[in-house]
Amino acid sequence: MRSLWKGALSFGLVNIPVKLYTATQNKDIHFRYLHQECSSPVQYRKFCPVCNQNIEPDEIVHGYEYQKGRFVVIEDEDLSQLPRNTTHTIDILDFVDLAQVDPVYFDKSYYLEPAAGGEKAYALLIKAMETTAKTAIAKIVIRTRQNLAAIRVRRDVLILETMFYPDEIRDPAHLDINLDQVNLHENEIKMALSLIDNLGTNFDANRYHNEYRQALWEVIQNKVAGRQVVEKPTAPDAVPVVDLMEALKASVKLAQETRQPEAERVH
Repeated sequence: MRSLWKGALSFGLVNIPVKLYTATQNKDIHFRYLHQECSSPVQYRKFCPVCNQNIEPDEIVHGYEYQKGRFVVIEDEDLSQLPRNTTHTIDILDFVDLAQVDPVYFDKSYYLEPAAGGEKAYALLIKAMETTAKTAIAKIVIRTRQNLAAIRVRRDVLILETMFYPDEIRDPAHLDINLDQVNLHENEIKMALSLIDNLGTNFDANRYHNEYRQALWEVIQNKVAGRQVVEKPTAPDAVPVVDLMEALKASVKLAQETRQPEAERVH
C-alpha cells in the first residue's frame, strides 16, 4: 500500500512519526458509459455554456454560490491564509470511552503505521490505550480538509476513523415518526424479544457476503467468455403478513429452523 499522508501523532509532548494508509476498499463493480452504436467510452468535458467552448483546467477557479446564480470566487491565496496548524500533525485532544461515541459520527477508516524511529512511542501509546480502554479524539488535515477523528487500537494497530462534526449530522426531528400514538401489547414485546434471542450470536464479519456483487461478477465473466447468461431462478416473494403477532411467530419459527445444526435439519 502507498501512504496518503505522512506526519506526526502528537501525544502530549511526545511526537510519533506516522504514515496514514486507507484501511478499507470499495469493491463495488463500476461501469463505464459507452456509446450504444460503436461501444466507445463516452467522454465528459468541462464546457462553458456562455462562452460556448470547452474549458481547460487552468481556466477553472473555485466559486461559492451564496445566492441562486450568484457566486464569489475563492482564490488560492484566500485558501492559503486559512489556519492549518495541524497540517502535518495529528493532535490528540481528548481520551474518551468508545461506547460514548455514536457510530453515526464515523466516516472513513485509516491505518496508522509508525515511521522509522517512532516504534517505541507507538507501542507505548497502544499499551496505554489498551490498559485504560480509551479512544483518542484528535484533529488531522487530510489534503485540504480538517477532520475530527477517533483513534483506537485494533489488532495491535492504531486505526484512525475520520468523523463528522456535530453540525454535519442531520437532525432526525423532522422525521414523521409519531411513536407516541403506538400501543405495544405485552405479548408482542415478548415475541420480539424471543426473535432477537433466536437470532443472537457473536459478530463475525466473515459470515456476511455481497451476493449481488458475486452474481454480477459471474454475469460479467460469462459475457467475457462468450457464454450465454442464464438467469438463476429466484425465490418467490414473501407474502406480506398484516397481523404483527402472526408475523413475529412466523419469524421466530423461521429463525429457530435456520439456526438448527445442519444434521438436525436433515433428519
